[in-house]
Amino acid sequence: QLVYPYDFRLTEKEKTSICYLSFPDSYSGGLGDTQFSFRLRQSGGQRTTPYEDDGEYNREAPLTLQREAAHYFGYVYFRQVKDSSMKRGYFQKSLVLVSRLPYVNLFQSLLQLIAPEYFDKLEPCLEAVCNEIDQWPPPVPGQTLNLPVMGVVIQVRIPSRVDKPGSSPVKQFNQENLLPAPLVLPSIHELDLFRCFQPVLIHIQMLWELVLLGEPIVVMAPSPTVSSEMVLALTSCLAPLRYCCDYRPYFTIHDSEFKEYTTRTQAPPNIVVGVTNPFFIKTLQHWPHILRVGELRMSGKGGIQVQLCWWTLSEDNSELTVAHLCERCLCLQGIQRKRPSEVQSALLRRHLLELTQSFIIPLEHYIASLMPLQRAITPWKNPPQIRPFRQEDFMKTLEHAGPQLTCVLKGDWLGLYRRFFKSPNFDGWYRQRHKEMTQKLEALHLEAICEANIVAWMKDKSEVEIVDLVLKLREKLVRARCQHLPVKEETLQRVGLYIETIIGSLPEDLQTVLHHH
Repeated sequence: QLVYPYDFRLTEKEKTSICYLSFPDSYSGGLGDTQFSFRLRQSGGQRTTPYEDDGEYNREAPLTLQREAAHYFGYVYFRQVKDSSMKRGYFQKSLVLVSRLPYVNLFQSLLQLIAPEYFDKLEPCLEAVCNEIDQWPPPVPGQTLNLPVMGVVIQVRIPSRVDKPGSSPVKQFNQENLLPAPLVLPSIHELDLFRCFQPVLIHIQMLWELVLLGEPIVVMAPSPTVSSEMVLALTSCLAPLRYCCDYRPYFTIHDSEFKEYTTRTQAPPNIVVGVTNPFFIKTLQHWPHILRVGELRMSGKGGIQVQLCWWTLSEDNSELTVAHLCERCLCLQGIQRKRPSEVQSALLRRHLLELTQSFIIPLEHYIASLMPLQRAITPWKNPPQIRPFRQEDFMKTLEHAGPQLTCVLKGDWLGLYRRFFKSPNFDGWYRQRHKEMTQKLEALHLEAICEANIVAWMKDKSEVEIVDLVLKLREKLVRARCQHLPVKEETLQRVGLYIETIIGSLPEDLQTVLHHH
């Protein structure tokens, strides 16, 4: 019916997809308001975004909160109430917020404020809200922002890549005496993990492994809310490791990828997909891992069904089991003890973090050992190469530094690593680390050049060699600034001065050429 701001460009295909994803896909008898999320593949090629700071934001934000280039997130507020004036006898409408940022808590909280007003006052309400949001500062990782909207100030902290994993969000916020008192969101994106995983708690270990390996998983749920929360919970359980496969918190039979996912002529893709339409029970029954979640009732009579096809992790009796988790995390006892949900979630999040760290730390240690020694970096030669990642060499390091030493869970960790090497999550982790190490080498090389005695080097060099050095140093300087290498500004300035000094020592005709080059 309406897109606001008007100049926001969506292709017809995207508009159609957003429409289908904004309503429950199967009969939803529930009246009232519901909220859920979806993720949509951008169609029609790359578009220029109005965000000049994309690179800067993505460099400083945690990998799991980066702005996506090829997908949109949709945050939905759906209202269904009886209305005899409507042809169907019901008022059914959705307000959808579309963003490239995965800030589920912030945007769903924002919709809770806007949507009821919008259904009442319609377009003028959206215009007023958009004018306020236009004044919001950009999200800067590490900063606490006060975001005024409709007489309320939402206060959030944008997480940063340098935050310690597992540290709770900073409690102290700006001490300004804000009136009215702000609506403080403890986290911009973290779900209530305990509530999401409660129906499948005893399978949490198995689910963590499936997500780690990028296995195809379908979540069958009674509503888009349950479906989208379960998918987002699953993809977040590897933090701080980034989940690098595709995921769809809510997926309908009208989706343009429907054929791609339901075909039996090829293996299901590496994706976690959430569905609610019973039609999928038949069309996706060939998928290897199906998680069917019903309504959870504390009485123990519930529609919880978990069908997970899974392989055991070792021949002997020491395969990874979840028994330890239940004792260690105390989550199951917590249900009986009625411990507050946020406490349970913190315990669960800490357990998953320890599990991921136990698994990833040996990989971090091994990849760090592939970095050339600092003394091998000399100013007048290209920096040495990072040594190749050899899986068998890594496996040998596990005897003395494997997860079995830091994690209570016993099992075939070697088998898990071998399968992890074939997954998109390993590929994504390795590429990111390799890029960071290459940039670090470049930075160390620039620092080595700064420490060198350039005048002594120039003494016995020909003009051709000196001009070649000037061009190479200039290229390095440009690259350092464009890629925002981890180099001190004074180092870059010194390299700039070196270049000027070298040019100044050359004959005038060459100086003129180089100044115009």
